[in-house]
Amino acid sequence: MSFASYTDAVLAALKSNSRFDDVVARKQEILEGVYRTENLSPTSVLFVGFNPAILACGAENIAVTEISDEAQQFLNERKVKFNYIAAEDLAQYTKQFQCVIAMEEYFTFADSDLDQQSKISNICRLATDFVISTVRDYKNQDFKEREFSSPAIIRSGKDSLIYLESHEWDQKDRTRWNTVVYEINRTTNVTQVYGPFERRTMFFKQLAKFSMDAGAVNFLVHKNLMYKSLIKKNYEHVISIQFE
Repeated sequence: MSFASYTDAVLAALKSNSRFDDVVARKQEILEGVYRTENLSPTSVLFVGFNPAILACGAENIAVTEISDEAQQFLNERKVKFNYIAAEDLAQYTKQFQCVIAMEEYFTFADSDLDQQSKISNICRLATDFVISTVRDYKNQDFKEREFSSPAIIRSGKDSLIYLESHEWDQKDRTRWNTVVYEINRTTNVTQVYGPFERRTMFFKQLAKFSMDAGAVNFLVHKNLMYKSLIKKNYEHVISIQFE
């Protein structure tokens, strides 16, 4: 399954959230924290996958890729001015964006080591100034987090959605696993399933090396910034990859 499908779960959680505006503001605040560190407010931004911060982005030029038709329709309904770029056309946009934003552990969505390196290289190639992403600390991961992410519940009035992210690890290759997200409506008992998604672990030093190989000049783990997805309660470290 595609990364777009994974972030459709995030979109569904946002739509059902009674604190919609607060969620959007918090996600944008995280990006603003990175912008302050980088001492740059980007005028051109590419979002990879759906993220609530798109709704609060103040950049003059906003582009999105790897999002579904449903997500595009949602952004249009919210009157967000954006340019949709199909994933297969991204190669035509080399160094066209000051900032590329790929949250939700985007670089772990790969089915091989080569695929993962290629994904990092392709994203880095698009940015003139920096790439922002997130990743968990897999080196020090708690064993209980290996099979399930911490469940999340989204409330809206009398209704509520439960999100349960299940992980099945490869028995031979400990760097590989697949993820399935279950969205359970407590009122109707209807379950929506997203996935499975092929994943690979990503360590800080590994991401730093692959980024440098792709032309980055610096790699920073932001100590005072942590990201939490709407569909799980686990915190992810915010990363910025810097270019000249």
